[in-house]
Amino acid sequence: MEFKPYNYQQYCINRIVNDERVGLFLDMGLGKTVVTLSAIKELKYNRFQVYKTLVIAPKKVAEGTWSREADKWEHTRMLKVVKVMGTAAKRVQALHVEGDIYVINRDNVVWLTDYLKNDWCFDMIVIDESSSFKNHQAKRFKALSRVIPKVKRVVELTGTPSPNGLLDLWSQVYLLDQGERLEKRFTQYRDRYFMPDKRGASGMIYSWRLRFGSQDAIMEKISDICVSMKAEDYLELPELIEDDIIVELDERARLKYDTLEKQFVLELPEDEEDISALSAASLSNKLLQLSNGAVYDEDRGVHEVHSCKLEAFVELIDRLQGKPALVFYEFIHDKDRIKQALAKKKLTVKELKTDSDIDDWNHGHINVLLAHPSSAAYGLNLQEGGNHIIWFGLTWNYEQYVQANKRLHRQGQKEKVIIHHLVCEGTRDEDVAKALASKDNVQSEVLESLKARIRQVRGNV
Repeated sequence: MEFKPYNYQQYCINRIVNDERVGLFLDMGLGKTVVTLSAIKELKYNRFQVYKTLVIAPKKVAEGTWSREADKWEHTRMLKVVKVMGTAAKRVQALHVEGDIYVINRDNVVWLTDYLKNDWCFDMIVIDESSSFKNHQAKRFKALSRVIPKVKRVVELTGTPSPNGLLDLWSQVYLLDQGERLEKRFTQYRDRYFMPDKRGASGMIYSWRLRFGSQDAIMEKISDICVSMKAEDYLELPELIEDDIIVELDERARLKYDTLEKQFVLELPEDEEDISALSAASLSNKLLQLSNGAVYDEDRGVHEVHSCKLEAFVELIDRLQGKPALVFYEFIHDKDRIKQALAKKKLTVKELKTDSDIDDWNHGHINVLLAHPSSAAYGLNLQEGGNHIIWFGLTWNYEQYVQANKRLHRQGQKEKVIIHHLVCEGTRDEDVAKALASKDNVQSEVLESLKARIRQVRGNV
């Protein structure tokens, strides 16, 4: 296929070619991958400024997106993409293959830096979905920050650079400029641009908020090294329609849900202000499992509490009359119960695991494609296979939620994209749906809504 770049794409290609360090904060569907491949080809084969490029990406993207995209376009087919994947032995073997671009899963960054040590051989690094390096305390960030000074060119790609607020920006910008713009240390950045927001009973700070004028100051600081573009400014995408399907628990299911909810809540300390993040996450997961209809016990055994949401899901599938549906689930038992419920129907149901699953979906061979948002949220082009998304279980991770929806709502989609949310009334589902709709600091809102639910449950005991 011939690549005819839009003006904004050519601008981004020129930025990568002309600037040694650049962050392309491009919305989903704007063609970050082909833009970067075009720039790499120009730098290596026309300007002889790059020898070996390392691409760090989420697992699914590393497995297929970069090689598939390179093969798709006439001008990039000459680029040899080597996947540094699999066992340690296979990764070592891949590193000794002669190629142009070496793609590695972000979870193997620490391994790579330890293996190469002082024999670092890449003069260009592309961090695909740089928001996965937003945690300045993570091992992968620390490992990469040690080798970045040895690299001449660095490109960061993401559609959501700060999914949980501007605190997430520091580590990503640091990988570009080693602290030149937003301070050398995270604490310096935080103290300069933010102030304490919410505290627990012990005085521990749980959240930070921007100081007056800080957002503009931060944007001004990074404006020369980061390019930010929104899809709605450059693409005419089909309409995106959200369809909330409210699931009502029957009397028996409501009794079971309320009983178990009280049991889980009463296991927590009396003062909800002292709830640890671990306890809050555990309780939130338990309540979301209950909303979906089943719950794990301590031995990972599955206990079905109700089938109300599952019945609503099957009815929705029936209404689609065989139209393909991309279904996102949150827990393994959700996936298993969905597969069991659809087993007797004359539908092709598959889990998203391999490149062939992607091809089958895009060629219309799959009716129901099951995927977890963490494994399908980044880089996968699924827009040719359908226009219906079903969220059987909601996720509190706003970044994954948005990115997952963009698997269908992106360039090349020809129909309206309809996102169906199955929301169980009077359950934790409603809290997460509200937090996602706020499009702000979802994690903070989820914690606050959890405390509100705890107070409500204890008041009714």
